Amino acid sequence: MFIDHARIFVKGGKGGSGHCSFRREKFVPRGGPNGGDGGHGGHVIFEASHRVSTLLDLRYQRHYQAQAGERGLKSNQHGSKGEHIVIHVPVGTLVKVEETEETIVDLIADGQTAVVAEGGKGGKGNARYVTSTNQAPHDFEPGTPGQEHWLTLELKLLADVGLVGFPNAGKSTLISAISSAHPEIGSYPFTTLRPHLGVVEWAEESSFVVADIPGLIEGAHEGKGLGIQFLKHIQRTALLLYLIDITEWVEEDPIVSFETLRKELQAFDPTLLERPFAIAATKTDSKGEGLHLNALQAYCVKHDYHCFPLSAVTRDGLTSLITYLGKTVLENKASCTSNC
Repeated sequence: MFIDHARIFVKGGKGGSGHCSFRREKFVPRGGPNGGDGGHGGHVIFEASHRVSTLLDLRYQRHYQAQAGERGLKSNQHGSKGEHIVIHVPVGTLVKVEETEETIVDLIADGQTAVVAEGGKGGKGNARYVTSTNQAPHDFEPGTPGQEHWLTLELKLLADVGLVGFPNAGKSTLISAISSAHPEIGSYPFTTLRPHLGVVEWAEESSFVVADIPGLIEGAHEGKGLGIQFLKHIQRTALLLYLIDITEWVEEDPIVSFETLRKELQAFDPTLLERPFAIAATKTDSKGEGLHLNALQAYCVKHDYHCFPLSAVTRDGLTSLITYLGKTVLENKASCTSNC
């Protein structure tokens, strides 16, 4: 089950209290203070990992508390520190404090860690309070409580190319044809019920990641259909690929389809329209007389858009599309390295 949202409670361990004690040894009837410090409480830590692909586990276990620090002991022995709790989450997880909606961290790299609830500080023992005028202090410090708060976690997939299209536009078939991903494919709407990632090998030692999200329908940004649940997964992509079905039995004009998709993205997140994009005219093996394809190609020429007629079934046009996507992603990464 793909879960991309979770709400959990985290609490750092309480710091151990300092200790109040005095040396009591033979021939030292009035020994000085020797109370040790308390140990610090453990932290709650998130770590991003490619081995985790969903937030499902956090739906079942929602409370996490790190271990408390131990109190100080006599003979200047400090209490042990509490153990940290490390929670593994998928790469691409955005963590916010629920009450303030403040972003704590955006975990976008494998192995990246972040402390989301600090443990309390251990208290000082009475040995720390010795002064020139107070050689036998009875003062000691209690440990402080750890941080605690409710967090909201939101998973946004990390991909180079995002596939956008209406249901049955051929997104799942395309990602299956160009990568090792194998989403369910069918001839009915909303076959895809969860995002899929596919790695595309396009040149020697070169690859890019494609994200396939459930098909959009008009009004998706308002919650219609399934698109609103998954549009966030293309917010991180550097390049968008619009898939337009040009089969002869599709009634809607392909140009209207493309412009409707653009309007839905703009309503959800206007910055998505600033991304580089290309258009894939899908299912050319069923184009009939080619009226839809011709109209879409003419539209793209007029607006200087990149258009790639293709059939994922016969594999016609896939090579040129993959090469274009690979080069564009590579150029984008090179530009980001020098300017980001």
